[in-house]
Amino acid sequence: MKKKKITIYNRSGLHLRPAGQVCQKAMEYQCRIQMVLGEKTFNMKSVLSVLSAQINASREIELVCDGPDEDRALEEIAQFLAEDLDGK
Repeated sequence: MKKKKITIYNRSGLHLRPAGQVCQKAMEYQCRIQMVLGEKTFNMKSVLSVLSAQINASREIELVCDGPDEDRALEEIAQFLAEDLDGK
C-alpha cells in the first residue's frame, strides 16, 4: 500500500467533468485507488464517490493505492490531479 498527500489544483475543484476524468484515469489501473479526507474514504474509480467528497480547489487529500501497479498508479494519478482539468 502506497500513500501520498496531494493538493487539488483544479481551479473549480472536482465537479462532474474533472471527477469523470480522474475516474476514467483510475480505471486504467488494477490496484484499488482511494482518496482519504479526515476519517472518510472515497473510491477514485466511482464518479459518485468522488463527487460526494465535495472537493474544492486547493484542498489537500491523501491518495492511497493498494495493489499490483500501486507505485505507477500513485504517481500518475497524483500528476493527473495536479493539472488544470477544466482546461482539457
